[in-house]
Amino acid sequence: MDKSNRRKFIGTAAALGLATVASAMPSTTMEKKYPVVHHVFFWLKNPDSKADKDQLIAGIKTLKKIETVHNMHVGTVAATEKRDVIDMSWSVSELIYFADLDAQAIYQTHPLHLEFIKNCSHLWSKVVVYDVQEA
Repeated sequence: MDKSNRRKFIGTAAALGLATVASAMPSTTMEKKYPVVHHVFFWLKNPDSKADKDQLIAGIKTLKKIETVHNMHVGTVAATEKRDVIDMSWSVSELIYFADLDAQAIYQTHPLHLEFIKNCSHLWSKVVVYDVQEA
């Protein structure tokens, strides 16, 4: 490969690499489109039980079917650096995006949400909810 073709190849590869990185970066579209966020943290009664954790995660994922839920992230504690400002005492969290407060209110009384609570509340000892509206 001559120097000219090599430079073109490297330049094209670099541009494609940057485009890939840029497309993987989070955009603010989600925040603008769905400015209400519902973040829930669950503490399991039996935090060492994989079966309980799996059941809770499966239950949370059923909430995706609610029509006002636009995006959902279900997670567990990340193995990040331990610092005084990081709370690692919880077991599972859900992060849900809504278009507005009315959509979040519909979610709260939706039969699937009520069924989730009925079927899974025996698994947790504590729940903390943070409802956030874009400033």
